[in-house]
Amino acid sequence: MDINENHLKLISIACHEVNRAWCVAHNDLSQPPYEELDDEAKASSLAGVRGVLEDDNTPEQSHQSWLAFKRAHGWTYGPVKDPERKLHPCMVAYDDLPHQQKYKDHLFVNTVRQMALGLQLLK
Repeated sequence: MDINENHLKLISIACHEVNRAWCVAHNDLSQPPYEELDDEAKASSLAGVRGVLEDDNTPEQSHQSWLAFKRAHGWTYGPVKDPERKLHPCMVAYDDLPHQQKYKDHLFVNTVRQMALGLQLLK
């Protein structure tokens, strides 16, 4: 089955909201609801979904793709997330991420796969 834009968006929304719930559970309130994301953040999420569906990205590969997307859009490392200055503490190699952040990559990849399975999109 072909991946249509509606399915990609549904999966992207689910991934964002799962990750946002994980953040809230760990007292990180920096993630707005999906509908409040700017176009760049939505595009980043969609790119991550495509990476899992089309390239079968692992959590580590998903993080590497996220890094590449962010760098291409001017983001750099900063100790505290600051969207206005495009700074993010996760702008590091996967191995250097805290366990909690690595788990978010696992949640993202697994959410994509489960949603795709539900929508019958897996290869």
